[in-house]
Amino acid sequence: MTTGGTVYKQGWTLDDVQWSKFDRSRVEPWMVAAIKAAALVEFNAPDYVRYLKRVFKDAGPVTLDAIEQWGCEESQHGRALGRWAELADPDFKLDEAFARFRAGYKPAHFAETETISIRGSRRGEMIARCVVESGTSSYYTAIKDSTEEPVLKEIAGRIAADEFRHYKLFYETLNEQDEPDLPFWKKLMVAVGRVTESDDDELAYAYYCANVSAADMATKPYKRAYYSQVATQAGMRIYRRNHINKLVQMVAKVVGAEPHGWLSTLGGALLWRMLRLRSGREPSAITPVAA
Repeated sequence: MTTGGTVYKQGWTLDDVQWSKFDRSRVEPWMVAAIKAAALVEFNAPDYVRYLKRVFKDAGPVTLDAIEQWGCEESQHGRALGRWAELADPDFKLDEAFARFRAGYKPAHFAETETISIRGSRRGEMIARCVVESGTSSYYTAIKDSTEEPVLKEIAGRIAADEFRHYKLFYETLNEQDEPDLPFWKKLMVAVGRVTESDDDELAYAYYCANVSAADMATKPYKRAYYSQVATQAGMRIYRRNHINKLVQMVAKVVGAEPHGWLSTLGGALLWRMLRLRSGREPSAITPVAA
């Protein structure tokens, strides 16, 4: 995938990142806080791998190997973001923050042994995964476009390219399933449901664990509503309307709608407004960018 004129190929490692170009003068504290949280979410991929491998347990070695590879790449994203955050904030330690996050964030479906997707079917699961990859691809593209720090710009570009490939992987897996196709309304419900889950504990608790030290947790207890809003506010400083539009177009394709049709246009407007309202920011506080 090409991002900003640079082609980032699959299979990169942390050694490929040009860490020597790190420029502390271009580091913005609010961005550091957002990257810390993103690092914890990405680093938590092994739990998702175990869950997906249960759901697709008899799908064959190609699919299971692809899920395993996806998880390895996601974990590497977390490690790369965490290393950058440790450069930007020497008090931050990825492994310590992640241990606290993992101890407190335990979705029920991770612990269960059921082989049925919480979305009701494998097709539903892949639609949900495509929604997530649409969001992460757009998010890291937005970070790349927002930051002037060269190492973070590179890392975000590499991750955005990976996430777009992951979207394609899950889209292809969706269409390979021998289950009956879902009706349009059901696909739309799964997609919308996954979008609205973005206000669950995962990102909010990751933001808390990443930015509140273990020593301060007693005096600064976790408040889901507050940290969800703070995390969304950070996202709204990163996202621009064109990134949201791209996200919605990718989701539209998955549910069988026209990516540039009226439903996609309406969805982009509604999602932009929802994020803006949930962040508690006034419209005038958001820098307008033409779609």
